[in-house]
Amino acid sequence: MKKVVLGHTGAEVSAISLGAWSYGGKNTSGGVPVGWSGQEDTDSKAALRWAYELDINHWDTADVYGDGYSEKIIGSMWPDIQRNQIFLATKVGWDQGPHEYWYHPGYMRQNMERSLNNLNTDFVDLLYLHHCNFGKHDEYFDDAMETVHRFQDEGKTRFIGLSDWSSKKIMKFIQRANPDVIQPLRNVYNDTYVHSGLKEYVDTHNLGICFFSPIKHGLLTGKYDNVAFFPDGDFRQTVQEFQDIDFINKMQKNKALLKKRFVNHAQPVLHGLLGAVLTGCPTGCVLLGLRNKKQVFAANNLGQPLNKVDAGWVFSLYKK
Repeated sequence: MKKVVLGHTGAEVSAISLGAWSYGGKNTSGGVPVGWSGQEDTDSKAALRWAYELDINHWDTADVYGDGYSEKIIGSMWPDIQRNQIFLATKVGWDQGPHEYWYHPGYMRQNMERSLNNLNTDFVDLLYLHHCNFGKHDEYFDDAMETVHRFQDEGKTRFIGLSDWSSKKIMKFIQRANPDVIQPLRNVYNDTYVHSGLKEYVDTHNLGICFFSPIKHGLLTGKYDNVAFFPDGDFRQTVQEFQDIDFINKMQKNKALLKKRFVNHAQPVLHGLLGAVLTGCPTGCVLLGLRNKKQVFAANNLGQPLNKVDAGWVFSLYKK
């Protein structure tokens, strides 16, 4: 597995990192579906075990994934896996609890302690603020930052990260937050990384970067040949492209083109999609939802960036 140095953290992590969102199963938060259906614990644990064997050493979860269940699955693995060989990340922020806003300091601390207990560890390597919704007037930002810095001072996390679905939102807070690592949405279809100014900031300040949703929940791979429906509690209910047959048909056509272009690669579609996102990002990795042993083995052949010509060609296929 190709490794990258996660910016000024100095941590060496796998270019294909393991996203454990699905391990929490179906779930809602504030009445909104935030989970994944169809996941078995046996598959989750097998994926983690084989990720360790294949040196996929960066595992990413969050307190809200299955209301802590994803964290518990990871925490159950340490009898068989050396904790100090895993760069472990979790997040805080999407769970408001009894409060009317996100990032209540007392509730952040309660969830941080719960996360450490779920993960069966004394510390995490990286703790993200899960989003950049700090109130109508950003009035909760300072308290949120003070709280995570206290966690860092107390040895509960080594590094601090900032995440959001919007690169523009991350840019709004990045200078004040001064994170070690950022986690934005990026794939070849949803891509604001460069024109938002985020790439320039990351490169200039040598930040680590972990792109989430690099294959848009599987949609970009062309695996779907018809509209898809998901049960209650499954986040994919909220993704409109799952209901867009024209989009799905286009992904099928793009899959054929990727297979032809990268015919000599064992995983031509994923190689093209992920390699394009990693091109020009020397301190970056992608978080791939590895749901079972088969997907882990497929990921082991991935992680190499493309050359600029190939990357530009891949991005051109997915222009809106």
